[in-house]
Amino acid sequence: MSANQPVQHFDVVIVGAGLSGIAAAYHLQDKCPDRSYAILEARDAIGGTWDLFRYPGVRSDSDMYTLGYSFRPWTDGKAIADGPSIRQYVRDTARDNDIEKNIRFHHRVKKAAWSSEKACWTVETETGHDNQSVRFTCNFLFMCSGYYNYEQGYTPDFAGLEDFQGQLIHPQKWPDDLDYSGKQVVIIGSGATAVTLVPSMADKAAHVTMLQRSPSYFLSLPYQDVIANALRRLLPDRVAYALTRWKNVLLTMYFYQMCKRRPEFIKKWLRKRIRKELGAGYDLDTHFTPDYNPWDQRLCFVPDNDMFAAIREGHASVVTDHIERFTADGIRLKSGRELQADIVVTATGLNLLALGGMQLAVDGREIELSDTMGYKGMMLSDVPNMAVALGYTNASWTLKCDLTCEYVCRLLNHMAAHGYQQVTPRVNDPDLSPEPFIDLKSGYVQRSIDQFPSQGSKAPWRLYQNYLLDIFTLRLGKLEDGALEFARPQNSATVAENPAN
Repeated sequence: MSANQPVQHFDVVIVGAGLSGIAAAYHLQDKCPDRSYAILEARDAIGGTWDLFRYPGVRSDSDMYTLGYSFRPWTDGKAIADGPSIRQYVRDTARDNDIEKNIRFHHRVKKAAWSSEKACWTVETETGHDNQSVRFTCNFLFMCSGYYNYEQGYTPDFAGLEDFQGQLIHPQKWPDDLDYSGKQVVIIGSGATAVTLVPSMADKAAHVTMLQRSPSYFLSLPYQDVIANALRRLLPDRVAYALTRWKNVLLTMYFYQMCKRRPEFIKKWLRKRIRKELGAGYDLDTHFTPDYNPWDQRLCFVPDNDMFAAIREGHASVVTDHIERFTADGIRLKSGRELQADIVVTATGLNLLALGGMQLAVDGREIELSDTMGYKGMMLSDVPNMAVALGYTNASWTLKCDLTCEYVCRLLNHMAAHGYQQVTPRVNDPDLSPEPFIDLKSGYVQRSIDQFPSQGSKAPWRLYQNYLLDIFTLRLGKLEDGALEFARPQNSATVAENPAN
C-alpha cells in the first residue's frame, strides 16, 4: 500500500458484487441506513457467477420467482431465465438503488484480521495490474463471494489430453469467438451445465454427444409459469410476484420432501416423464437411471423438454461409459468405442473455494475453516462480527441469502441499541457433534468438503435447508439465544444480561 494512501473505514464491508452482495447492500441501505458500507469486488463488473459464465444457453436452474430478490419483482415472461437476463436484473437492482457508487472493482480480498481490542477487521486487498496492496477497516465483515473458484473449473486428469488435436473447452472459460457450426461436439458430464449446453449447441453443431460416466435425475419444467403470468395480468407486480414466490417455495419444499420420504415413487414418476419424451425403445436403464436417490445430488432441470427434443430429433445423443484416454481425433472409451470430436467441452464440474480463498485471523491466530462450525448456516464459531451469505442446495440460492441479509441487519441494529461492539458464535453444547456442512454426494462437493466448516447435529448449528423453518429462526427468532456471545468495547467477556430483542 502506498505510504500516503489512507486506510478507509466502513461500518460494514461486503465482499462480492454478485447476486448476494447486491442483496446485502440493499438490505443495509433499507434497514440500517445510518451504516456506511463498501463492496469489494475482485472482477470488473457486477453479477458474480452470472457475469462469469458465458457459455451457450447459460440459464438459471431455479425459477426466477424464488431466485429473484424478495424486494424486486421478476416481471419477465420466462420463469427459467437466461444468464444475460439475470445479469441485467442484478445490475438494474444495483443501479436503481444507487448501490454502484459503493463498489470497489478490481479489489481481490486476500486476508482479513480481527482485533478484539479495536473491535474491527482489517481487510487486505490486491488491486490493479501490479497487485497493489490496499487496506480497509470495518466493524462487520459480510462475505458474499459464494463458494466457487472463479479462476478455474474442475477438469479431471484425463489420459492423452496432450494428443487431442481439437479444441478443449471448460464452460467456465468459454471463448467469445468459438464457432461450433457443423462440428462434432462431445460434452463430458451430465449435470446442469451439460444439460444446458446440449440443446443450445445442437442447433448449429453437426452432432452433440453428452458423454456421462453415470446418469443424473432430470425434471422437465416449463420456461414460462402460466399461473405467474396470469396473476401479473390481474394484480400489481409486487402482489403477483409474492404469490408466485410462495407457490413455488411450497411446491419445491413438497417435492424435496417427497424425494426424501418416497424416493421409489419419485424415481418411477421421473422415469415415466422421460419415457414419454424419448419413446418406448429408448434405453432408459443405461442412460437415465441413476444409482442413487433423488436429491442425494441436485436434480437437473430441462426447460420445455429441450434436451429430450434434441435427442429425439437426432441432433444429440447420450453415451454412458468411462473414458480410457483422449486420442488425436476424439475420445476412446473403456468399451472400445471411439467418439469423434472436433470440440470437447469438459462440463465436469466446478472447484469449491470457501470465502474466496481469503486468509482469516482472529487476534493474531490463523483460523482454519475446517476447525469452525457454522452457526445457522451463516456465521462461524469463534469468529467475531462476520457473516457468510450461502444459499440453499435444495432450493433457490437467494431465498436463504435474503433471510441472511435480514438477520445481519437485525443483528447490527440490536448491537447498536445495546452498545455491543462484538458478537461471536460459541460452541458450548457438549452433546453437539460435527457433520458435513453441505449434505450432497455430488463430486464437486465431495472433492472439497474437508476444507469447509462443519455443521452441528442440532440447532442452532444445524443447517436444515428449510425455508419456512429459517423464516422463524432468522427473521423472527431470538438473537440472544445462548450461542451468541455479545461484548462491549471495554472488555471481551460475555455480557450476562439478556435485554429484549
